[in-house]
Amino acid sequence: MSRSASINRQTGETTIELQLNLDGCGKADICSGNGFFDHMLELFAHHGGFDIKLLCTGDTQVDFHHSCEDIGIVLGRAFSQALGDRADISRYGSIILPMDEALIIAATDISGRGMLVYDLQIPASLIGSFDTELVKEFWLAFTREAGITMHIKQLAGENSHHIVEGVFKSVSRSLAASVKIDANAQGRIPSTKGTIL
Repeated sequence: MSRSASINRQTGETTIELQLNLDGCGKADICSGNGFFDHMLELFAHHGGFDIKLLCTGDTQVDFHHSCEDIGIVLGRAFSQALGDRADISRYGSIILPMDEALIIAATDISGRGMLVYDLQIPASLIGSFDTELVKEFWLAFTREAGITMHIKQLAGENSHHIVEGVFKSVSRSLAASVKIDANAQGRIPSTKGTIL
């Protein structure tokens, strides 16, 4: 059964079309409205093995905040839809990932409870035209909509680009482990409650 989702969302600030396949091969066709963020989402798709097609038209004449947050909302909803009832998934994932001098921990739990624990110290306020405050806003929106508990912690790092890149790579690897099908689950929901939704 295909674990995929397609979502179109339009507000007074953004218009977003997104297609997601959790069991892809890392193909990315991304147009977010910000070059650096495109690069981060391409890394996310590639290292997680997720196929993502995204087109966002937003009020970037204001700034990139609305687009970034709304992409997080839509991507989170797509993950939730693609996961269905959460049967057979591994549920948990974690990694310590090096990106040159930066070292990032990411841990994820597909718990049904959207929560972000975020501990980063990004030195620069801008990477290109990307406001680094938006890293947290993106993952907050994503975790709330996806119903995923996520911890992101920086253990080392001085270069802002390396830190943020390490975050997107580590989260994608952790999520790939969380959504992976457990061959021994045989239809089991990975919770003693009997449901994650």
